[in-house]
Amino acid sequence: LLTFLARLIQARAVFEIGTGTGVSSLALLRGMASDGILTSIDQESEHQAEARKALNSAGVATRRARLIAGAALDVLPKLSSGAYDLVFVDGDPLEYVEYIDQAQRLLRSGGLLVLNHAFADGGVADETNEDDDTVIIREALAAADEMDEFAGILVPLGDGVVVAQRA
Repeated sequence: LLTFLARLIQARAVFEIGTGTGVSSLALLRGMASDGILTSIDQESEHQAEARKALNSAGVATRRARLIAGAALDVLPKLSSGAYDLVFVDGDPLEYVEYIDQAQRLLRSGGLLVLNHAFADGGVADETNEDDDTVIIREALAAADEMDEFAGILVPLGDGVVVAQRA
């Protein structure tokens, strides 16, 4: 899905929150323009090291992937408004609402906001589930739904993915 979406909009500048071991980074880069640059942030430096290994093994040029070890909410406000084609959110669920707020600012017209784990392991549909992660994901989904300048869809893939395009 990430490869398809990046290719669909001919993404040149992508921001990823939650690098993990680089699986999603590789998927995004495969779909991006050949001169596109992925910027990815993760609090775990070990994740960044594993992602760098995966990117190197796949032959991705170092200049195409900027990996930042740090807190997303510290870095996001420093990024240029309207500079990104796609923002992929796969970070700390407790910060999803803030990530969405920042993504609105970062995305250019026609850009995509992609939120992973929209079902919160099935917890979102269970109205009795009041776990912190589930409640925050519900709030994030409501915030995404209320964004006037975005049109979105919930894709029932994996643990759920929201894809919203900025007008």
